[in-house]
Amino acid sequence: MIGCGGTLGAAWTVAALAAVRDALDWDPREAEVLVGTSAGAELVTLLGSGVGVDELLAVQLGEPVAHPALRDHLAGAPGRFPPLPRAGLGSLRLARAGLRQGVGPVTALSGLLPRGGGDAGWLHRLAVGVAPGGSWVPHPATWLVAMDYDTGERVAFGSPGAPDASLSQALRASWAIPGWFPPVPVGGRRFVDGGAASTASADLVAPLGLDELVVLAPMASTGPMAGRGAARLERLVLRGWMSAGLDAELDVVRAAGTRVVRLDATAEDLAVMGPNFMDDRRRLATLESSLRTTRAAVARRLETGGVR
Repeated sequence: MIGCGGTLGAAWTVAALAAVRDALDWDPREAEVLVGTSAGAELVTLLGSGVGVDELLAVQLGEPVAHPALRDHLAGAPGRFPPLPRAGLGSLRLARAGLRQGVGPVTALSGLLPRGGGDAGWLHRLAVGVAPGGSWVPHPATWLVAMDYDTGERVAFGSPGAPDASLSQALRASWAIPGWFPPVPVGGRRFVDGGAASTASADLVAPLGLDELVVLAPMASTGPMAGRGAARLERLVLRGWMSAGLDAELDVVRAAGTRVVRLDATAEDLAVMGPNFMDDRRRLATLESSLRTTRAAVARRLETGGVR
């Protein structure tokens, strides 16, 4: 399971995938279910299509890759700041739901952001490149989590009972950061980034009765994280909310009898990443930091019996 995280979160997660693969001698492509939110949805799409961790690392490092859909993928990714928004608020209905306590305050506030004006064409090209003709990826249980922008409901596209959506629709919806990208219409509903409701939506897999769940969550941290200026706001508001939500969701998963392996961003990682998770200037430094911190974290868990 891979949580949201934007450009830097994706880089962090690729390194974490390598750490988990090497420490556990396990290929993430062989997971019983692959669940991703936002940038995490992008990565599970690739894993579900058969792209391996080494190739994901090569993309991040700017090395040659064999898969044609990956060769220019990062070049088309969004920059550090959103383009000018479109006229109108994103979802007054969602904001009103917050007043009725139907959704949490951070989720409700996402409805007050302007309609995003970003172009998610790089995600559409990726989806078409790994699944020509609009088909789903070969892995039968690849779930891409988005949020209904009017109700706050989380939907895992690709899961049983989810609305029918093409891979492009599902991927763009899961990545549609409110205020940055426009909502994606699917079946008469509007969907945005699943991270507006939960960083990883870990509780969605509790009914599956999995033996073990690996959770990679770059937008969460274990315990409070200090910061200054804009970083302080990110730590207290966004990261604090996402971390608390993930804690509660993993309690549900553990109560269902599933062992959990959780890796999230450390203070060392955050010092490198800064407050803007879309700042591509910090991507390589984030990758390098995560290669150190996630390997150390997995090693500690192995020593203490916290992993398998």
